[in-house]
Amino acid sequence: MTKIDYRLNAIVDASLTDVAPLSQLAAVAARHGATIIQYRDKTSSTRQMIEQAITIVETLRGTGVPLVINDRVDVALASGADGVHLGADDMDATTARRLLGQNAIIGLTVKAMTDARQVAEAPADYACIGGVFETTSKLNPDSPVGLEGLGRLRDFLRKERPDLPVGAIAGITLARVPDVIAAGADGVALISGLFHAVDIAAATDDFRKAVDNAVGARS
Repeated sequence: MTKIDYRLNAIVDASLTDVAPLSQLAAVAARHGATIIQYRDKTSSTRQMIEQAITIVETLRGTGVPLVINDRVDVALASGADGVHLGADDMDATTARRLLGQNAIIGLTVKAMTDARQVAEAPADYACIGGVFETTSKLNPDSPVGLEGLGRLRDFLRKERPDLPVGAIAGITLARVPDVIAAGADGVALISGLFHAVDIAAATDDFRKAVDNAVGARS
């Protein structure tokens, strides 16, 4: 399976189109420290998603930063994206791997120990634990797992899958990065923290430096 650099996952969500074109946001993030881009869209048609994903793929070409599509294996296939990020209600990872191939990136969401156990057995390249804190970017019916929950889930995954990169998502601020990394995360996933910033390029750079510093302090 592919080794993923999960230090900074910049999520370009369909709700951000009032900020700037998603491909432009992805390009800025990729040039200023994002190590993976995720395209998330809960509202557009399949055709619109494919067109949008193709545009992002073309924009990222040459940056070395991969694009994964949230939920939609079909959109990833049709657009030539690098892979998918799947939740508990999406296609299972084994089927996604069969359809996308061995070189595709497959990331999985972990919200509870049940998810972590499934990830331990799945053909996944990374996992992302969330929501760690409260967030305004997504309606989340589950209570935040907090730093303690993050640490517990991370410890289990480290034991079962020592080489699996594990990120953290939801409510991540610059000030919280050191604690999130200290709790065991290898990186963070962000929407608002990057793309609602006054200076997106500077915010991306700041988060990347904060992650790098925290990872360095931990090792």
